[in-house]
Amino acid sequence: MLTVEAPRFYGIVGHSIVNFGQFNLMSSKVISSTAAPGSAQRRVKRSITSLQILTQLGIEHGLSIEQCLAGTGLTALQLADASQEVEPATELQLIRNLLAALPAEPTLGLKAAQRYQLTTYGIWGYALLSSPTIRSAAELGLRYLDLTFAFAHISLQEDDALAHICVDCSEVDTDVQAFITQRDTFAVLVIQRELLGQQAMPLHGLTLRLPKPADTRPYEQLLGFLPQFGAGDNRISFARTLLDQPLPRADPGTVELCDAQCRALLARRQVRDGVAAQVRHLLLRQPGRLPDMPRVASQLNLSERSLRRQLVSEQTSFRQLLEEVRQTLAEELLATGGLSLEEIASRLGYGESSNFIHAFKRWKGLPPSQYLLSRNRATKG
Repeated sequence: MLTVEAPRFYGIVGHSIVNFGQFNLMSSKVISSTAAPGSAQRRVKRSITSLQILTQLGIEHGLSIEQCLAGTGLTALQLADASQEVEPATELQLIRNLLAALPAEPTLGLKAAQRYQLTTYGIWGYALLSSPTIRSAAELGLRYLDLTFAFAHISLQEDDALAHICVDCSEVDTDVQAFITQRDTFAVLVIQRELLGQQAMPLHGLTLRLPKPADTRPYEQLLGFLPQFGAGDNRISFARTLLDQPLPRADPGTVELCDAQCRALLARRQVRDGVAAQVRHLLLRQPGRLPDMPRVASQLNLSERSLRRQLVSEQTSFRQLLEEVRQTLAEELLATGGLSLEEIASRLGYGESSNFIHAFKRWKGLPPSQYLLSRNRATKG
């Protein structure tokens, strides 16, 4: 998977051999990561492929590999290893490096988005390609969104005539928000085009929360029209009837196999170690009455401050772990059946079922009823 031809580095991204530029092997060293967990950080490790893509983008804009990787704790050798997995905060650090070094590139996120082909996402991408319809591809994709490189919360919404892919970047750290908005929103369009066999999906409109830039031509060239800037949300809208349009590479057997592999991969990446694993275990052990942070700290013989500090050092937080456990338990309780949404909400510590439904849509991009329906369809093949 790796070909080194000194003094250049190459690695595999998707099906392509990518040149990672010149690097002195003798100066290779591990840099301690200064990246801290941000509020928008997704909860599980991710493939290093996205960092390869972003580093290549930086190199093409005149940066050195050292500039791209500064503060990530990664060496060029590690970057070129396609089997590596990294914390989301590591990717955010690389993005910050690009933005700091290339302040005159206001559409860097747009340029990055075009590089995220479906095969870039590994088994997740093949699962979407094998899906029977756009709807089933969207539901499967949202079910395993943590296997992608998105930092946004992405959801599918429908009204009488239109369907909307909503890309919520409101929890993304402000210094990278414009980049993530561009990349995650327009990466969705790249996926749609590939699903349809390279033909662009006819869009009803596209809105962005970003302020209108001085030069809108890059957006118009990609879309064929001018998006609405300064909107209340980031939203890709198209005719609802397109959701049930058959896809050209549908394969029921393949999508069933890919679904199972996605489920296994996500479970593996969600495994915690250290103090975070102990906290998660304590939370899962008491699903009917999830303990708060003071109680968990007491059970671990730690002060709240010490617990908080140790979780930060492991690039997580009590709130993130509680969200993980709630999501895991919610999926299990929905799949088991026999409980109403009100009962599930109560068991997970939500005062009202509407709060639980809102949280579930944030996790999975779908309301509980639609998520369960899509999962049952996938199980039946």
